[in-house]
Amino acid sequence: MTEVESVRSVCVVLLSGLGDVVHGLPVVNALKRDDPTRRITWVVEPLSAPLLRHHPSVDEVVVFDRRKGIRGVWELARAMAGRRWDLTLNFNIYFKSVFPTLLSRAPVRVGLDRRRSADGVWLLANVRTPPRPRGHTQDMFLEMLEVIGVETRPVDWRLSPTPEEAAEQGAFFARFDRPVAAIVPASANPRKDWIPERYAAVIDALDRDFGMDSVIVGGPSEREARLSQRIVAAASSKPTLALGDGIRRLVWLLGGSRLVIAPDTGPVHIARAMEVPVIGLYGHTNPWRVGPWRHCQDLWVDVYTERGAAPDPSDATPKLQRMEGITEADVLERVARAVERYRVADPAGPADGAEEPSGRYVEGDSRTEREADGG
Repeated sequence: MTEVESVRSVCVVLLSGLGDVVHGLPVVNALKRDDPTRRITWVVEPLSAPLLRHHPSVDEVVVFDRRKGIRGVWELARAMAGRRWDLTLNFNIYFKSVFPTLLSRAPVRVGLDRRRSADGVWLLANVRTPPRPRGHTQDMFLEMLEVIGVETRPVDWRLSPTPEEAAEQGAFFARFDRPVAAIVPASANPRKDWIPERYAAVIDALDRDFGMDSVIVGGPSEREARLSQRIVAAASSKPTLALGDGIRRLVWLLGGSRLVIAPDTGPVHIARAMEVPVIGLYGHTNPWRVGPWRHCQDLWVDVYTERGAAPDPSDATPKLQRMEGITEADVLERVARAVERYRVADPAGPADGAEEPSGRYVEGDSRTEREADGG
């Protein structure tokens, strides 16, 4: 393939949901670290586009609204007309990625191997990752850098509020005189959600036993509002509702919280990128495949993995009705662990010597290595 030193422009095709877009951030950071003058264009779907518009490693955002059908393809073609990128990295495995990959006109098109692709998408790539078992999404994306000879470490996300957003964040959190836990009650798939009344019991315990306030965060959908109202109705200690539109608002809400409790959903990965400890609730989906990457694994509630079995990130089989097996006691045990190990309930912040999750992964980090090994 083309020597990476000669690559002046890169087209990133990553059209998936919010979590996958977060997983793409370490890739563009590495490309910029390798050559700060390299220009990076990212083709993304409308929902996740705002996450990229203020990012220091993304020079241009091209929105592909595939819900518009032929009109969406035509708008994409017009946005990419008259240009040719040196290199395209296609992180997607489905047919929707065909259009931006071809329209980039790049002589070098890197994609995933046939085994980990679908819809014949692997045929678009003239450089592919070596065949491997499916692992965590973040690891799979980093393989693309290895293929083109760009150093992957350290892994960082560089996700933070703008100065204007930081001011909004400060004004919002000023109303609380105790540490805040963010509750994300809804995911894209209702089968991944936990039971609202159990969230309510956890919120009461956060207030009563741990001295923490709770904020319910998420989008503006009717389902999220309905779940949130059930939580509020069942809780004695009333949480603050902070549902609303805007990915950027979600960034500063999560970034200002000391702890996040959530099922398999995109905000988990935003929190991970911003170094916020996450209690992830996993029963329907596999946390070793889609959980917060190498981050606070001691806080996960994993009822997906069979008791006594080794974690297997290649397993993508949905497991029905597993979320109901997560109890309030399971979650509160993780809260106690987060208080002890990460000092999330300390009003002054983590104490000297407290273990803190790191937003950068560096090879050899002793705690990160232990967690990566499931220890």
